[in-house]
Amino acid sequence: MTWKSDTPMSREELDQKRSEFWDTQPYYGGDANIWLVLRAAVECDDLATAQTMLESAGVKIVDPNMTKCYDERGYCYELPNFVLADPKNLSK
Repeated sequence: MTWKSDTPMSREELDQKRSEFWDTQPYYGGDANIWLVLRAAVECDDLATAQTMLESAGVKIVDPNMTKCYDERGYCYELPNFVLADPKNLSK
């Protein structure tokens, strides 16, 4: 996945934005445990392990970039690009 941020951001700014997303998103709906699994899968370096985590939790990926997923109860989890990949204009 390739994306470009509206304004270039540093690694620190990106990490802060990701942390804020993961810390607050469960309060807006969905199952807190599914949010934990999604975060673990996104942050996992091994694709096979990430897929196993998602399958074990009953998470269905609708979008190939993983921006939209559903749990077994039908709740939609939307993940923004900034949690899935670094922007191509990340400042050094």
